[in-house]
Amino acid sequence: MKLHKTVFKSYAIVALLMGVGQVAFSQEDPNKPITIDSFDVVRDYRPILADAVKIRRSPDMTNKRAYMPKLSYSNIPDKKLDINTGLKQLNVQELPFTKVQDITSNYVKLGIGNLGTILGEAYIANEQYENIRFGAFVKHLNQKGALDEQKFSRQEVGVFGRRVMDNFTVDGVLGFNRFATRFYGIPVDRNAETLNPAKEAQAFKDIYFSGELTSNYDPNNDEAVAYSAKVDAYTYSDKFDAGENSFALSAYLNKRIRTFNIGANVAVDFNTIKGVGPDLGTFKNSVATFNPYIRFKGDYYNLTLGGNIISEFGDESRFNIFPSAKLDFALVPDYMKIFAGIDGGVKKVSYKELTQLNPYLGPNQLFQNQIERMNIYGGIEGNAGATFGYKAKVMYKTLEGVPFFINNDEAPFRFDLVYDGNENDKVKFFGIEGEINVRLSDVVNLGGRLNIDSYTTATLDEPWFTPSLRLAANARFNISEKLYITAEGLFHGASSGATYEYDKTASPVKLDGTYHIVSIPAFFDLSGGAEYKATSNLGVFIKANNIFNKEYERYLYYPKLGFNIIGGVNFSF
Repeated sequence: MKLHKTVFKSYAIVALLMGVGQVAFSQEDPNKPITIDSFDVVRDYRPILADAVKIRRSPDMTNKRAYMPKLSYSNIPDKKLDINTGLKQLNVQELPFTKVQDITSNYVKLGIGNLGTILGEAYIANEQYENIRFGAFVKHLNQKGALDEQKFSRQEVGVFGRRVMDNFTVDGVLGFNRFATRFYGIPVDRNAETLNPAKEAQAFKDIYFSGELTSNYDPNNDEAVAYSAKVDAYTYSDKFDAGENSFALSAYLNKRIRTFNIGANVAVDFNTIKGVGPDLGTFKNSVATFNPYIRFKGDYYNLTLGGNIISEFGDESRFNIFPSAKLDFALVPDYMKIFAGIDGGVKKVSYKELTQLNPYLGPNQLFQNQIERMNIYGGIEGNAGATFGYKAKVMYKTLEGVPFFINNDEAPFRFDLVYDGNENDKVKFFGIEGEINVRLSDVVNLGGRLNIDSYTTATLDEPWFTPSLRLAANARFNISEKLYITAEGLFHGASSGATYEYDKTASPVKLDGTYHIVSIPAFFDLSGGAEYKATSNLGVFIKANNIFNKEYERYLYYPKLGFNIIGGVNFSF
């Protein structure tokens, strides 16, 4: 303010002097020029501080925390604040009784198709209780091919139940299966005359029972003893004099102690096969197995060490001890792990299993168990969340008594059993297994399985009727809540069979004692189907099999059914 007043006074004095000067100039002689002897230059004011007033110290930018005192709250009482103002007990109003949920697992399915196809299915179960489930099922299917007596018929009926207790669960199933066909094979001699004029009927009947008691997992006690006990029994017979009776008991016990588990698997199988050999005798073949183990479990690995102690008794006796070890290691926890192991064992021969693979097995067969002297394997498995799962496995085995099928030399429409490998000369097996499951979206689900099997036989020329490559794939497309489409594909690589030269007009019919190796071509079987849910309870379906109509052969002289289609309705309730 003082500075502004001083400036104002200066400007006022200058203005006054100029005014006086102007008046003086106006009184001079106008003919005389004016002469300026001096002048003052005036400029804007610039405030400048003296050097002594300037601050020459830079600011300190270091971030320093202030001292934090240690506080103590030990004197604060731990009490609940009770505020009861305006609170009272809520009264829940009871609702009228309603059905908990709609039971839709029960269904009845009926269908018909070409090749004389008739299908009937029914499934009924009581699922209204959380800890009890029981029900029954029945199924019938029959078909007839274009060849003479190419017939198939299958029936299945059974009951089942499950009861969940506090500490264990009991479940079981009792059922009956029947499969009927005919020896419709079409071998011919060199003059194209049939070698199978009778085409006899064959039928297999199976009455079976399976029951199991299993401990329930206790989430509050990881070290609780886990146990299981199981009974499996069946009686199996064909239309002739062959059959099998089996009664098996098995048990499992495991105890976890901190970082390792100790346990054992125990089983005994009493088995009898009748109609064996030329005299149609009985073959008693029982197997007892004891598998103790100890398992070390870490965050990323599982190591199991044990052994397989196996005793075969009955008409033949043999005792074997095999090592058993397996290691699992997680490369990426929850997503990828590798595994490897080594073991051995005895695979019990079963007339039931053999005829389910090839129902055209002839009578008077001889039976023996298969021994896995050494089984080394390794692989990788894992997943990528819930949308992608995979597994790949490589294995090498040395085997004794491996069964194969071969056409009978006198009746080629029937098959005999031949075995390869013994204690001195074993069969070598190398195999690769792969499996994948992909869920691309809520609409598309894909799956596939690959098997590569390579046998180095000991005494046989070929591993008869065993393809080196098998591939199976499936797909499901959920088009909408009411419509879905399925597809399945099966590929079998080429295999080999053996046959002789025949002439019905000659004696003997078989011209020589040397068989000829024939190739069974590879085949691809594609099937597909669709189902539409017209209402909440009623739906229609259609399914086509062998879409390319290739009458391929799995076994020599037995072509499969060609293209067949079936359609019908199903009702759920």
